[in-house]
Amino acid sequence: MSEPKVKTKRKLLQGTVVSDKMDKTRVVQIKWASKHDKYQKIVRRASKFKAHDEKNQTKAGDVVVIMETRPLSKDKRWTIKKIIQSAQG
Repeated sequence: MSEPKVKTKRKLLQGTVVSDKMDKTRVVQIKWASKHDKYQKIVRRASKFKAHDEKNQTKAGDVVVIMETRPLSKDKRWTIKKIIQSAQG
C-alpha cells in the first residue's frame, strides 16, 4: 500500500528588495540580530536571497515575504509570497 504524502511547512522570511534588475527575479535582503554566545554582544547579520517574482510586481525598497520553494535555477530557491509595504516614490 502507498503511504500518504507528508506535507512539510515551508519557511517564510520577511525582507527588503534590494535589486530588481533581473527579469522575474528579485534580490531580497534579510536582516536579523542575535546575541554572541561568549561576549553577549548583539551581532547584526544579513543575508541575500534570490526570489522569483512571476509578474515583476515588486520594486527596490519594497518589504516582502518570501517562501521557500523547489529549486527554480542555480541560485533561486525562494518565491515572493506577498508585498507588505511598497517603496515610496
